[in-house]
Amino acid sequence: MAAIVMALTAGLISPAGFAQSRTKLQVYSTLEPENIAEFKSGFEQDNPDIEIVWMRDSTGVLTARILAEGDRQKGDAIWGLAVTSVAKFKKLGLLEPYAPANLAAIRPSFRDRANPPFWVGMEAWVAAVCFNTIEAKKLGLPTPKSWFDLLDPIYRGRIVMPNPTSSSTGYFNVSAWIQLFGEDRAWAFMDGLNKNVAYYVHSGTKPCQQSATGEFPVGISYELARASMKQKNAPIDVLLMQEGGGWDMDTAAILRGTAKLEAAKRLMDFAASRKANEIYAKFVSQVAIEGVAKPIPHYPAGVAASMIKNDLDWASENRDRILSEWTNRYGARK
Repeated sequence: MAAIVMALTAGLISPAGFAQSRTKLQVYSTLEPENIAEFKSGFEQDNPDIEIVWMRDSTGVLTARILAEGDRQKGDAIWGLAVTSVAKFKKLGLLEPYAPANLAAIRPSFRDRANPPFWVGMEAWVAAVCFNTIEAKKLGLPTPKSWFDLLDPIYRGRIVMPNPTSSSTGYFNVSAWIQLFGEDRAWAFMDGLNKNVAYYVHSGTKPCQQSATGEFPVGISYELARASMKQKNAPIDVLLMQEGGGWDMDTAAILRGTAKLEAAKRLMDFAASRKANEIYAKFVSQVAIEGVAKPIPHYPAGVAASMIKNDLDWASENRDRILSEWTNRYGARK
């Protein structure tokens, strides 16, 4: 009888005991709340003994935080942070190399070149201009086809753009213009663009949101933001500039020094899995595993062809220099 009572008691307390024993994994991410909720659910279904605790913020804030923490990281892993930031962490010795179980299925361009890799890509997003067709018609604004069309004084005060010091979307636009046009011409272009920008926002998505509401008819953003707004019947078109555009990718990585290394490795295994890529593909078309992506409503044609030959290592290595120059020139208008 005593044995039966003990068994029943154990059965009653085991759920609470299990909850208390779950490993809490501190994970940095810049992804949208509606997306990371599904990531957390998918991972924890497969790993019920681990709980993800998100530390979510903008690219600039998280990058600065990880750099400041240095060898004393408070987080355990990254799941959704721009590769241009993560590559810098690798160079500074802040990441733990690890080859996820499904690494062979990951496209070569979506993984670190080292073996084992220090990071694995998830999905990529691409430069686009969100253009409010109703407001543009009211204001007599022509539809821009080239980045240089945006220098026309007719757009003065009509453009918003992500601040590259806080937004990875903002930074990949700036670094792409330099790669496309060369240093001198790119800074001359940005001098002209600055005259037409109403202000710089601390989000890659917000310019498209502001275009959708008509607050500003032109928003320099990325292609997925527009697809999301279009699904809400916003009167905006996505415009891919004829020169092509910059892009970046989100990555997953383990922070060196974590006391929860095995749990972090399991997160990496999931982040590189087909199941995770199928979740990514619900909101983006450029994912790490070939053949997973499916058509997305209102997603523009020609995105893959518009992606420039982006030197991500160069963009990472020159990030501090470029952002310093950008801040000196335009930072007073944050």
